[in-house]
Amino acid sequence: MTKTSWSRFSKLALACLFVLSVATVPAAGVSVGDTDVTDDAEVGSQVNATVTLTNLYQNPTLESWTLAGTTELTEVTWTVMYFDQTGARVDQESFDGQSFSGAEIATADGTSEVRVRVTGVVPEVGGYSYDPAQSFTVLSLEQTREGGSNNAIDEWTAVHYTEQSREARNAIDDASASVSSVNSQEAERSLGNAIDAYNGGEFGLAIDLAEQAQERAQQAQQSNQLMQLALYGVGGLVVIGLAVGGFLYWRSQQQGQDKLG
Repeated sequence: MTKTSWSRFSKLALACLFVLSVATVPAAGVSVGDTDVTDDAEVGSQVNATVTLTNLYQNPTLESWTLAGTTELTEVTWTVMYFDQTGARVDQESFDGQSFSGAEIATADGTSEVRVRVTGVVPEVGGYSYDPAQSFTVLSLEQTREGGSNNAIDEWTAVHYTEQSREARNAIDDASASVSSVNSQEAERSLGNAIDAYNGGEFGLAIDLAEQAQERAQQAQQSNQLMQLALYGVGGLVVIGLAVGGFLYWRSQQQGQDKLG
């Protein structure tokens, strides 16, 4: 390899290493410890979610920064609690609304751990989707710096549903399990129509179509079982016929030998 080629190769290698290093460094060095965040919740119900943040001053190395948060919950109250290295709570702040900012975190205050709790009401569903299931942001946290960039810490989402939508989803889930075990275009068509009805918010129709899909899948399964039994029966008759034919042939041979004798 010539000197010029080696130089170009070295520059390319360094560029690749730089890209990889940037890609592997997390957006924010803050670590997420214990979490208590629901995976799903009914529309209109009140939920609480709690997240603990640790390693507050690493990657990038900072002595102070500001915590901000957002949520799609309604009627929201945020509580930010500050703990020192012994685990003792040294301060607490409360914020109202779907977003907050201004929670100052600094080594000078002795803060080594922060716990964020959000309380609110699960929002209405803007549009239903069977797959992926419709979801909302329970909370999203961000590290902000004055005169610097904002870094996302993490985001937690949950599926939200109504009693009717949950009933329809369960019916479709049951039908899907049945349809996947058979080869029936009619059952698959009914299942697809049920999902379309669900996505359109027509839950009663979705349930009816899902039940129809399950019935057709069960009918197809029964037909397959009857076909198998029929094949087994035919196979049994063939075996019996061969056995009888063989026996009669053997008897005819024996009788022929007796006459010759």
